[in-house]
Amino acid sequence: MTLLNEDRLFPVEPAVREIARTLYKDVKSLPIISPHGHTDPRWFAQNEPFADPAQLFVTPDHYVFRMLHSQGIPLEAMGVPRVDGGAIETDPRKIWRLFAQNYHLFRGTPSRIWVDHALQTVFGVTDRLSATTADSIYDKIADCLTQDAFRPRALFERFNIEAISTTESAIDDLRWHKMIGESGWAGRVVTAYRPDAVVDPEFEGFAENIEILGEMTGEDTSTWAGYLAAHRARRAVFKSYGATSSDHGHPSARTEDLPTDVAAALYDKARAGTCTADEADAFRGHMLTEMARMSLDDGLVLQIHPGSYRNHSGGIFAQFGRDKGYDIPMRTDYVHALAPLLNAVGQEPDLTIIVFTLDETSIPRELAPLAGVYPALKLGPPWWFHDSAEGMRRFRETATETAGFYNTVGFNDDTRAFCSIPARHDVARRVDCAFLATLVATGRLDLDEAPDVAHDLAYGLAKKAYKL
Repeated sequence: MTLLNEDRLFPVEPAVREIARTLYKDVKSLPIISPHGHTDPRWFAQNEPFADPAQLFVTPDHYVFRMLHSQGIPLEAMGVPRVDGGAIETDPRKIWRLFAQNYHLFRGTPSRIWVDHALQTVFGVTDRLSATTADSIYDKIADCLTQDAFRPRALFERFNIEAISTTESAIDDLRWHKMIGESGWAGRVVTAYRPDAVVDPEFEGFAENIEILGEMTGEDTSTWAGYLAAHRARRAVFKSYGATSSDHGHPSARTEDLPTDVAAALYDKARAGTCTADEADAFRGHMLTEMARMSLDDGLVLQIHPGSYRNHSGGIFAQFGRDKGYDIPMRTDYVHALAPLLNAVGQEPDLTIIVFTLDETSIPRELAPLAGVYPALKLGPPWWFHDSAEGMRRFRETATETAGFYNTVGFNDDTRAFCSIPARHDVARRVDCAFLATLVATGRLDLDEAPDVAHDLAYGLAKKAYKL
């Protein structure tokens, strides 16, 4: 038995499928550029064996545990840590059995493809995961994890990862990246500057975080000028650890370009905790423009990930904290929201602003037209709930006519689940080759051009856009 169909995600029509096969053959083994994600730099710094199959596949992956939780399974049963340190399941085999017993829930989902790909290509598993096969598959993976060939650095090299970016808070001490740099290992693991904790007045502990930022930089963050100087200083430190981008996960795409005195007064209110919700959004929006101007000086790519109602369940947030599967997409306005930023810096050819969306309807209506004219603006790939075969296909269909291929930035996997990285890139490469094959078959792309585009989508665009 095999878990993976060799022609998965390719067109059904034989002649078009053959074109897709040929294109895919040329790109399937290209190195992976993973320019944005949430893998743990500690893995690569310490290079210790992964603990067990549950810790590898279930407990850290919100795509997995949110599906199980949607069927009434408590997060505690999957080993997800509680904020208060309360009791959770700690037996990895029990967690794995629970996952296996409910694996049918993932039929037709991206997670099914990712997990099957990892089971077969990484661990040599060819039986479908189920209650019947749970223990034998657990034992096979657990045995593999005792071997040096399955340590993080070895898998990094086996996955053919050329470069990977993790994402750290502006006030992270970057100790793991320091350890990686001092280890002598050749793997390229860089950080990315995520300042949400010190630019979002509604972020828990905002005022305290600002004080920490000041202490780390030696700047007086009680003043607007000192606050901006502190950001510049931290960005420089992040660059020294390989950062090529900053990343901003704001609720809306709102940007502002406020006069200095207005911005300073708003900052004072933010520090004092007296901002209204609208003022907090305005401050976040202004900081995107400030960060873009800093990018003109230091070269960091600016990533904007807006349009998510974070932590929709107050109870789950209180018990388990952030990133527990309750971040829900919202309608997002980009035309008006991005106007202040783009009017300020959108004509700068040396600036790269990459915008992601969870609102697919905005791609043909707003984002593709914007990216199709502003030199600084690029479209990020399908993200989060749309990081799927159908989501990728829809993206190409709705973005390409207006923005083309070269106002997009290839693919990034945006994952915490390390073993899903090759699977996710494989899905993207297959979907893009299928799309290109359709263009060729319908006379919209010449056959001799398609291999170049396939290469760019799989490798070249991400490498260029993220300066990796």
